[in-house]
Amino acid sequence: MFLYSIKLNKGIMAKSNPETTIEMQNLVITPEDLLKHWQGHRSVTRKVIEAFPEHELFNYSIGGMRPFAQLVMEMFGMATPGMQGIVSRKWDKFADTSGLHTKKDLLDRWDQTTKEINEYWTQIPEGRFQENDVAFGQYEGLIYTTLFYFIDNEIHHRGQGYVYLRSLGIEPPAFWDRGIFG
Repeated sequence: MFLYSIKLNKGIMAKSNPETTIEMQNLVITPEDLLKHWQGHRSVTRKVIEAFPEHELFNYSIGGMRPFAQLVMEMFGMATPGMQGIVSRKWDKFADTSGLHTKKDLLDRWDQTTKEINEYWTQIPEGRFQENDVAFGQYEGLIYTTLFYFIDNEIHHRGQGYVYLRSLGIEPPAFWDRGIFG
């Protein structure tokens, strides 16, 4: 990871070792803060999973949308394999979610995936966020935009979960309660 230390008039010089210096124009967020942001969203999504009654988690839908459990499984499909691809530059297929049949299964897998994201994050090669790659052989972009997609996809599907919960008469968790403000 970078150590941001030298401020310039037009940006920040990120020095990570004597051989590598990368100018980061108008740095807005550090890799550590991006991980904290993502994990804050994951914390809220976990609360949404917890809020669902077991049967509705796997079976309830509105307007032809998939049940929330299927949306969660899509998130699993991308998270760990996506982090593995970012670290290794080898993009395997989406994760297998075939053995997840209960709310407990989903929550256990959620917690395991959270740990895996944290572990892989520390292994992201220096300068990798600015590299172009083709995630899963089909999504080309800079690595940081791929990470934004993982986060945006989760937020989008969590919003569907909010709609489901409200239609079931269940108050969803506060979207802003991500555990990062206090």
